[in-house]
Amino acid sequence: MTRRSLRPQLNQIRGWVRQGRTDAWIAHQLEVTVQQIQSFKRENDLEADGDGGADTFEEVDLRAEDDAAIAAELEAEEARRAEEEAKLAEEAAKRAADEDEAGEEDDAEDKPEPRRRARRGGRPRRRDATRALEGTFDHGEEGYGLWLDPAVEDNPIYAEHWAGHRPVEVTIEEDQIVIRRAGGGGDDD
Repeated sequence: MTRRSLRPQLNQIRGWVRQGRTDAWIAHQLEVTVQQIQSFKRENDLEADGDGGADTFEEVDLRAEDDAAIAAELEAEEARRAEEEAKLAEEAAKRAADEDEAGEEDDAEDKPEPRRRARRGGRPRRRDATRALEGTFDHGEEGYGLWLDPAVEDNPIYAEHWAGHRPVEVTIEEDQIVIRRAGGGGDDD
């Protein structure tokens, strides 16, 4: 093996020494000889002291202690949230009970039951029946015309009241043109 500089890996090697890694393991990781690692450690004062293993365990223990502290904080926060939610639920139940008691004291005639709104049979209500449709007002060579969106055919109100030829009354205003059925609103066939 050719000798290469281990200087760029100084911090990495220092960390491995503190962790208690063997010279053989470090040499294998860096693809160098064990003798190169041993001489590099001597040159850079990286020799593990007699209690070098204690540093390793301290570092790991500190990290473990940090993790344990963070976990304890998270658990405490979760417990606090659960306690607050339980307190809010208890207060809501208490308010509901108070309202029930107050409701029993009042006469039923004072507070009528709210009306239930339910759709029962009959003609379905369609919101798209009143939806605005597009059209074009045309001043052509043959006269004036109004071209409506083809979707007007699908509109049930148009189909019932306006389909076919109907006489209409047109009122022109500054901001709108109003088209009404002529003849007082009766059905003209």
